Amino acid sequence: MTGIKPTLLSGLILISYACHAEIPVVAGDIWPDSDGLHINCHGGCVTKASDGIYYWYGEHRGTDTPQEGVACYTSTDLKNWHNRGIVMPVSDTPGSIVERGSTVERPKVIYNASTGKYVMWFHHELKGRGYEAAQVAVATADNPLGPFVPLKSSRVNAGKLPLNMIRSKTAPTYDNRTEWWTPEWYALIREGMFTYRDLAGGQMSRDMTLFVDDDSTAYHIYSSEDNLTLHIAELDSTFTSHSGRYIRIFPGGHNEAPAIFRHEGRYWMITSGCTGWAPNEARLMWADSMMGEWHQLPNPCRGEGSETTFGAQGTYILRDGDDITFMADIWNPESLPDSRYLWLPVKFDEKGIPYIYKN
Repeated sequence: MTGIKPTLLSGLILISYACHAEIPVVAGDIWPDSDGLHINCHGGCVTKASDGIYYWYGEHRGTDTPQEGVACYTSTDLKNWHNRGIVMPVSDTPGSIVERGSTVERPKVIYNASTGKYVMWFHHELKGRGYEAAQVAVATADNPLGPFVPLKSSRVNAGKLPLNMIRSKTAPTYDNRTEWWTPEWYALIREGMFTYRDLAGGQMSRDMTLFVDDDSTAYHIYSSEDNLTLHIAELDSTFTSHSGRYIRIFPGGHNEAPAIFRHEGRYWMITSGCTGWAPNEARLMWADSMMGEWHQLPNPCRGEGSETTFGAQGTYILRDGDDITFMADIWNPESLPDSRYLWLPVKFDEKGIPYIYKN
């Protein structure tokens, strides 16, 4: 391992840095790392340390082999990346939290200044259970190169109802005889049928992201209720547990792959629809408060290919200084390690609404 040693990184803080690199525009080409190999770091995020080093975390994917864990690459210019290996490895110990053969997706890393810990959350599916578990796992490390040690994996906010849904004596109950996608079914979803179904064991969590606000409050944003409804859940002061406060937004909207940012006091979120590995049209949402009322706007993508998000699916919003970039994956389900990347700048129109344009 070359470059900065991990022992020298334990005090670094993942914050915005005054000097920043020019964020590259990437549109599906092979992106070689320092070893000449295509970068294998999918569904992830880029964070920045106080010394100006960028850390790209993501899923390490193999072809017809179990995942090895979460990969990390480092860079000083956002263009040239050095492979730092697996920083959150799976375990060969039977019964371990992240046992080999389980699924690790959408890893996101934030720094907690109070505890001095780097905190990673990721969508976690248990070995041999497909996508049934719908859990989220958390791991921590003393420096951004890890190793990140898993603390727990579970569903979210067991026994807690969202702030924007009042418990009713006539709460809807889950009835698998109700035909999906009918007006009656949509009405039951809006009333919280699946929320109550999962209340005791906790809410499902699949595609996800993290966001740290200006007041240092952290949030976990995730696709829940069988991928039908987005939840925004507050984390506690350590960033390693949920506080119990959360809301549900766009029930029945079928959103996943959330990516969120704040600009001039307003919160913006870009999501995708749920069409498996196939790309679809992006959605744009906004709110004046993270836990407030959210509103939906048309597709933020413009230009040829916008109806399928230019063949990609969003994963994260990278902010560096005044530059804002939409990070996305061009998935290749036949060979996931060969999945490519789409990085495009986020711009704002005359009304202050963000959009993404590809030449």
